[in-house]
Amino acid sequence: MSFWPAPHIEVPVHATVTLPGSKSITNRALILAALADGPSTLTGALRSRDTDLMIGALRALGTEITGDAEILEVTPAPLRSAAVDCGLAGTIMRFLPPAAALATGDVAFFGDEQAKLRPLTTILDALRKLGLDVDGDALPFVVHGTGALRGGTVTIDASGSSQFVSGLLLSAARFDEGITVHHDGKPLPSMPHIEMTVEMLRRADVAVQTPADSGNAQTWTVAPGPIRAVDWDIEPDLSNATSFLAAAAVTGGEVSIPMWPRGTTQPGDVIREILVRMGAEARIFDGVLTVHGPQRLAGIDIDLHDVGELTPTVAALAALADSPSRLRGIAHLRGHETDRLAALSAEINRLGGDVTETEDGLEIVPTPLHGGRWHSYADHRMATAGAILGLRVPGVEIEDIGTTAKTLPTFVALWEQMLAPALSGEGVAR
Repeated sequence: MSFWPAPHIEVPVHATVTLPGSKSITNRALILAALADGPSTLTGALRSRDTDLMIGALRALGTEITGDAEILEVTPAPLRSAAVDCGLAGTIMRFLPPAAALATGDVAFFGDEQAKLRPLTTILDALRKLGLDVDGDALPFVVHGTGALRGGTVTIDASGSSQFVSGLLLSAARFDEGITVHHDGKPLPSMPHIEMTVEMLRRADVAVQTPADSGNAQTWTVAPGPIRAVDWDIEPDLSNATSFLAAAAVTGGEVSIPMWPRGTTQPGDVIREILVRMGAEARIFDGVLTVHGPQRLAGIDIDLHDVGELTPTVAALAALADSPSRLRGIAHLRGHETDRLAALSAEINRLGGDVTETEDGLEIVPTPLHGGRWHSYADHRMATAGAILGLRVPGVEIEDIGTTAKTLPTFVALWEQMLAPALSGEGVAR
C-alpha cells in the first residue's frame, strides 16, 4: 500500500491554479451528445477516470467519440449490446441505465468492488416501472434493451442522491412518452446538480417542466422529442477547485482560479460563501476568483445538504479553525463513494482531532493535530481533504493519492506546482 507524504508548509501559499473541466458537466454533455440528432463537439472536457469510463461505455454502446484530449467529437449511432465498466462513478451507474434501455440487446453493468455497495435500487426500480426489464438491484446488473422505452410517470424516493432524478431526465426525451418524475421522501440533496441537468437539457431544446414552472412540488416532466446537437464549452470543475482555495484559507495566503464562471449551476461555487463565512476574502475580477486567507480561521455552522460534495473540504477547514463547527443536512453522504461521515470522523480523529458523527452530519471541535496515516477509502475527496490538513500538520501520509484520478488526474502535479514557491523556501517540510 503506497502512502504519499502530504507537503507541509509554514508560509502562506501564493499561486494561480488553472483547472480542467467539470466532471459533472462533461459526463452529462457526453450522454446528451450520444443521444442527440447530430454530431456534437465538447471543448474543455475533463479527462479523468470517471469521464474516460463514460467515454469507454458510450463507445462500447456504439457511439463514435474521437479526440484524445480536452476536445471531443461525438457522433451518435444506434445503441447496441455492450458491457459497461462503471468504476466507482455514480454518474455512470445512475445515468447510463436509462440510456441503455434504448439499446438493442443486453447491456451488462459492472464496477469496482466498493461500487457494489452504492445504492441503485431507486433508479433500477423506476426503470422497471417505465417498462424496462432489468436483472439485479446493484452492481453487477443487466439491462435488457429493446431499442425503445415506454416512459411515463414514476414516483421515486431520491433522498439518497439527486443523481436518480438527473439520470431519468437526461435520456427521457427519447422515451416514447417522455417522463414525469415525482420525488416522494425526505428533502432532495444536491439540488444544484438537478438544476444543472435541467439547464443542459433546455440548451439541447428539450422541453422540461420543473417544480418552479408548474407549482407541483418535487415533480419534473420531460416531453418526448429530439435532443438537439449542441457544441458544449465545459466550465472548469469548481468542486475540484475547493481544495486549492482551501489552501489559501488555512495558510493565510492567496490563491487565484482563472475562468471562474459568473453564473453557474455547479455546487462548487458555494465555496466562496463558505470561505467568507470562515473569515477569508473572496472576489472575482475579470473572470478570476481570488481567495485571501485570514489570520485566524473561524468555525462554521452550516447546512451542506445541497452541496454535500464540499463536505470533505469544509471538514478539513473546520478541523484547522479556531472555534467549533457543525456541518448539517448531509446524512446522504453515507451512500457516496464511501460513508464519508464515518470516514472523515475516523481520519481526523486518527490525527488527534475531535469529530463526532451526528444523525445528519458532523460536529468538529478544533484540537492540536499530529501527523499520521490518512486513509482515502478509494475516495478522491477524502484524499484531497488529507492534503489540506497536511499543509498545516507535519507528517500526514495519504493512502492512495492516485484515487484523485477519478476527477483530477493532475492533482499531485497541480498541488506541488501551487506550493513550489513555498516549498523552495525556508520553514518548509515534506
